[in-house]
Amino acid sequence: MKRLTLAMLMAFLGAPLWFAAGDNAAAEQLSPDRVKLPAMTPALNLGKLNYDAKCAQCHGVNTVGTDKGPTFLHRVYHPGHHADGAFFLAPRRGVRAHHWRFGNMPPVKDISDNQIKSIIAYVRAVQQANGIF
Repeated sequence: MKRLTLAMLMAFLGAPLWFAAGDNAAAEQLSPDRVKLPAMTPALNLGKLNYDAKCAQCHGVNTVGTDKGPTFLHRVYHPGHHADGAFFLAPRRGVRAHHWRFGNMPPVKDISDNQIKSIIAYVRAVQQANGIF
């Protein structure tokens, strides 16, 4: 029983460190040409077009991140930690900085619900193609 309690305590205390490890990983620049792209469908192509227009300036080509915003190819953006609902609200409301040191994300101007949905589908497909989930 003591081992189980100790293991649970270590897991509980280690979780913040696991997510905090992303802070250093965010500084590593991924190369867009090393990102595996999913099999592109018309819907994913639309999502990529919307992502490129509304997100890539900060989150990088093929979701690799920039000095203005984090990559989405990090375990912290796994759907189990940042669900689609969080991705949907971020461009609407903005996001307070909480995992990275890029500063707060402002709301995205002139973006529709359908554009956001297509962007989420594209980002999730890229994440899946790269083993995030």
